[in-house]
Amino acid sequence: MSDKYNIDSHKLIYHPVEVSKWYEAEGDWEKQKKIYPIYVEITPIGSCNHRCTFCSVDYIGYKSIKQDEEVLKKTIREMAKLGVKSIMFAGEGEPTLYKPLPEILNVCKEVGIDTSLTTNAVVMDAESIDNYLKNCSWIKVSINAGDRETYAAVHQTKAADFDRVVENLTLAAKIKKEKGYSCTVGSQMLLLPENVDSALSLAKTMRDAGVDYLVIKPYTQSLYGTSRVYEGLTYKSMMYLESELKKLETSEFSVIFRANTMKKLEEEQQPYNKCYSTPYFWSYIMADGSVYGCSAYLGNEKFAYGNINQQSFKEIWESQKRQEGVAFVENELDISMCRKNCRMDEVNRYLWKLKNPNPHVNFI
Repeated sequence: MSDKYNIDSHKLIYHPVEVSKWYEAEGDWEKQKKIYPIYVEITPIGSCNHRCTFCSVDYIGYKSIKQDEEVLKKTIREMAKLGVKSIMFAGEGEPTLYKPLPEILNVCKEVGIDTSLTTNAVVMDAESIDNYLKNCSWIKVSINAGDRETYAAVHQTKAADFDRVVENLTLAAKIKKEKGYSCTVGSQMLLLPENVDSALSLAKTMRDAGVDYLVIKPYTQSLYGTSRVYEGLTYKSMMYLESELKKLETSEFSVIFRANTMKKLEEEQQPYNKCYSTPYFWSYIMADGSVYGCSAYLGNEKFAYGNINQQSFKEIWESQKRQEGVAFVENELDISMCRKNCRMDEVNRYLWKLKNPNPHVNFI
């Protein structure tokens, strides 16, 4: 199936300069501290209007806490100067509940940072949708069933929200076309036993709504997650969907069935024994301003380096706390305890090959 955005793979191959700096900095903190993340995920607000059964950050508690608008703007401008290339607004809560978000996106556009938004799309309206489309490289909507009843059960919300989301996606596609915006409008379903039978229906609905793609992705258990309902879930019995979904693709609509990621769940262990991406190529900022090196370890002080309400991003990223974090990941972290199929898994597979080449790599 068409996956021109490398959603089921990785994009670090497009950043050879940054990878080269990382490769040459091994063991040298003075060089390592200057390697700033390419990508940062930011939680603008901790509140959420849904309680999805699969939520990976339920243990954080959906706290009614939000970013200080002026601090966040200042941090974004600073990160742009330091070389951060992209920001995704998502995280512990529903980002569109953060009222200053449109103005924050304006700042990202102003300073040249590529921006994206992952949302459940319930509270959007025409004005906010226009802002998101104007400023974002892509928007991905989490819609985890193809009918109202299943959607309500998985998202733990009212069935009417399903209708609202479809309406908002249809409106987004319409505004995008009318105004010639380049933003990619996508949707995503996390495949579960209770929604598998509605996947085809969802794909048809998304196609008819005018979105660019639908991602079908697997569940992986959060390290600290309160919910354990889907722990150990595998996808052998659901792989038939790939060929069925392919039939629904058009020249303007694709289905990205993440078969590669699903199959990796069957692996007994990863083909690498160290995490090389953390804490270098990406970072995470929680709703309270805390800066982490890995989103799978939110709340773990080994991965917490500082807070943007108290320090600049540069001070945090070049701090002793991050230096200690680098040493911990390099020398102590047991990745067998990490979240399987984590966000940086494909990046780590790539970096592992660079560090551990086979004997014939010069025969290009």
